Amino acid sequence: MANVVITGANRGIGLAMTQAYLAQGHRVYGLCRAASEALKNSGAEVIEGVDISDFERLSQTLAPLQGVTIDTLVNNAGILGRETLDDLDVASMERQFRVNALGPLKLTQALLPNLKAGSKVALITSRMGSMGDNGSGSRYGYRMSKAALNAAGVSLSRDLADKGIAVAILHPGYVQTDMVNHNGDVTAEYSAQGLMQRIAQLNMENSGTFWHAQGQVLPW
Repeated sequence: MANVVITGANRGIGLAMTQAYLAQGHRVYGLCRAASEALKNSGAEVIEGVDISDFERLSQTLAPLQGVTIDTLVNNAGILGRETLDDLDVASMERQFRVNALGPLKLTQALLPNLKAGSKVALITSRMGSMGDNGSGSRYGYRMSKAALNAAGVSLSRDLADKGIAVAILHPGYVQTDMVNHNGDVTAEYSAQGLMQRIAQLNMENSGTFWHAQGQVLPW
């Protein structure tokens, strides 16, 4: 039985991964700002009040994890804005950078004492952060913040290599969640299975790779 920590576990992909890891017999710590009924009833150890963008309080809200060895850390929490060139909402873009890029990095740093050789860190990013795969433009804050998260993931894979900790940079697919008004191509449960397969296959040799949940290596 492994200890799995998942941020944004109250709904969507995070909830689906929480339920799937629990079904496999693992102990899951579900982190969120406010727990949904589904998360409360899932059987996970729920840690509420965790806002990954509130750096000043992060250590305090993560206190329930003190002394817990983390086998898999899934940085899933994120937000989506809809900026266009005609409507550049700078405040929204800054918020997305703080939540989508800086938040996972700060949380991973805060939980480094909980990680050990053989632990795995997964960053749930998006192919919208890929410059080689950008065919439609727009969504400036989301694209830029996810590109920054991808860069952070590669740096983490280098910095954690001597500790024996591997890092996966994962695109979940276009998933039917609240974030996209349930307009996606795949269910959260289907995406979760693919993400978990990639995490299971993660090792020190492929650490720092940018994958689609279904296994394709994506362009930067």
